[in-house]
Formats: sequence, C-alpha cells, structure tokens
Amino acid sequence: MHTMKRVFADKIASVALGCRLTPDIRLSDEIPSEEGVVIGVEVLDDKTSYNQLELASGRMATVRKGDVIVGALGHRKALFGYSGHVPESLQPGSRVHLLNLGGVLGVCDDYDRARGAPFNCKVLGAVLTFPFLGERIGVNARVGGLEIDRGGAPLRLQGIPVIAVVGSCMDAGKTAAACAILARFRHRGLVVDAFKATGVSARRDILAMEDAGARSTLIFTDFGVVTTTSDNAPALARTMLQRLAGKGPDAILFELGDGLLGAYGVEAILDDEEIRSSLCAVVLSANDPVAAWGGATLLRDRFGIEPAVVTGPATDNAVGVEIIRERLALPAANALTAGASLGDIVLERVLAKQPLPAAASS
Repeated sequence: MHTMKRVFADKIASVALGCRLTPDIRLSDEIPSEEGVVIGVEVLDDKTSYNQLELASGRMATVRKGDVIVGALGHRKALFGYSGHVPESLQPGSRVHLLNLGGVLGVCDDYDRARGAPFNCKVLGAVLTFPFLGERIGVNARVGGLEIDRGGAPLRLQGIPVIAVVGSCMDAGKTAAACAILARFRHRGLVVDAFKATGVSARRDILAMEDAGARSTLIFTDFGVVTTTSDNAPALARTMLQRLAGKGPDAILFELGDGLLGAYGVEAILDDEEIRSSLCAVVLSANDPVAAWGGATLLRDRFGIEPAVVTGPATDNAVGVEIIRERLALPAANALTAGASLGDIVLERVLAKQPLPAAASS
C-alpha cells in the first residue's frame, strides 16, 4: 500500500517550471527512478560556494540546510561542475545530490574540486499532480509537456536564416555572444527567436536571451528532457527550429550548450545534414587561441563549416584578436566589449546568404 503525504516546499527549481506546482505539494513513497521524474528532497548540509538554485520564477536563491526543494531526476556530464547519474532505484530516505543550479538531482560520480562537493539531499518522495478534475488521483509529475517530433519530417523553415553559437567547452561565453547578436539584430529592426539546443536543464540562458531581445524562446526542458544526449539532441533541435519557424521570425538563433567535444549531443546536431544546411552563420566561442584553433579546425574538417566569427575569452584583448585573425584567417570580436561589431559581422554573413527586411541593412 503506497502512501501520500503533504509537504510544503521552500524552493521549486526551474527544471519543474512546466509542472506549475505550488509550494503545497503531495508526495508519494512510490518513486519511479527515471530521468524527468519530479521529486521532493530535504537539503542535509550548507555550502558557501556553488550554493544557488534557479527557481521556477527565474530568480536565484541560496540553498540552506533543512530546505525542502523540488527538482527532477537527471544525469550530468560536466567538464566543470558536477557529474552524476540517475540511480537504479529510490525510496524515501535515499540520498541524492543537487547536480546543477536548475534543480537536477542524481547521484554524484565526480566533481570539480574548486566548486566543492555538491549538496547532499534526502529523498522525501515523488511529487504528484492531480490532472483529473474532481478526483484525488495523483499522477507522477514530470518535466516538460511539449511533444518532440521524432518522425524525421523534412525541415520547412520557409527560408528563415538560422544562426548557431557553439563553444570550445562550457563556460566559453556562448550565451554572452548569443545575447550580443540578439541585441544588435533587434537594434537593426529584426525579429529573432531563440532556443538552447543542448546541455543540462537551467533557464538562465534563455532568460538572458529574452532580456537581450529574443521574441520567443524554447529550451529542451520544455519537451520533457532534463539532459540532452546524442540520441535525442537532433530531434529536439529540429523540433525547436520547426516550432519557432512557425512563428515567422526574421531569423532564428540557437545556442549549443557545452562544447564541440562533449556528451550532450552537439556533434550529433551538426551531423544532421538538414540542420547543417539551414545554418547561415556559425559563431565559435573559445576560451583561448588554442581552443579557437581547435574549434575552427573541428568545424572545418569534421563538419565542413566555416565559422563566421570567433568570440569568447580568447578575444578579451587585442593580442587574442590579432592571433585569431592572423593564424586562423577569421574575424574576431568580443561579445562584452565589442558586441555591436560581433552582431554586425554575423549579420553581414547572414545577408550574404539570405535576404532580410530592409531594416537590417539600414
């Protein structure tokens, strides 16, 4: 006989946004140990670093010992940060870890020592929702809700230009680059929609894109995926491209989370011939000149893609910019100090391939 109990959550993580939960939650002691299942946990310790949680509201909150938080089961394979997996089974009292700021929960396998060990959490139960009007029949809450198109239908983007931002690794300045481009396109009178194609669930990147001027945004979490892989990333990217194209923007921009060499499916997306052929400009964000060289070489040799421009920490000063221009024969512009120039370089590449409204060239 399975039991249900009532708990008040202190913090509901952004990964569970689509469930539209209130702090007054109901928990079941029957817990499907599957990616995407929403659970309630109690935080067992305090941390002084990497101790923030992104709430469903988009705000950041400090996590403290004793907090009851709602997150979702998922895995993570991060170069910097925490790596972990979904355990084979769970029951109330099991121990899991908070693997990222978006509220992904799993068993930590390894972590970046500079960030310290992750929060330890005690599992309280699986969160229930009650979708049947007038009935107290609980259903396990799961992230997302939008449907992924797995049928492989041809992409029909109506000639809308697509811009991709890729990186040499995580924390290489991809979102800053995306936001600089979005802001510049908006200033040129263009309507741009945006999405994040790969990574681990957290909404801060698409929220930043909205702040920078993106009209509509999507992230893979909206489709019930906590962490992307090479198996699901291409279908997710195609689905988000098709959905946003249906809104009729002047352009679509998407960020590929993590790096070109990683576990989240970036290579699988770039291997998709239809997606690759839809790209009018690919922006490479790199941490240093060697990473820029490696990223450009990989794009050119592995995928037949000529980067439109290099940005990221590799362009933080004139030395890096000059090295990239001379050694890679590529334009370079810093997203933070030369965002308008970065946007103009990308816009010029797009205009060379696809006509845009007259406002863009004014």
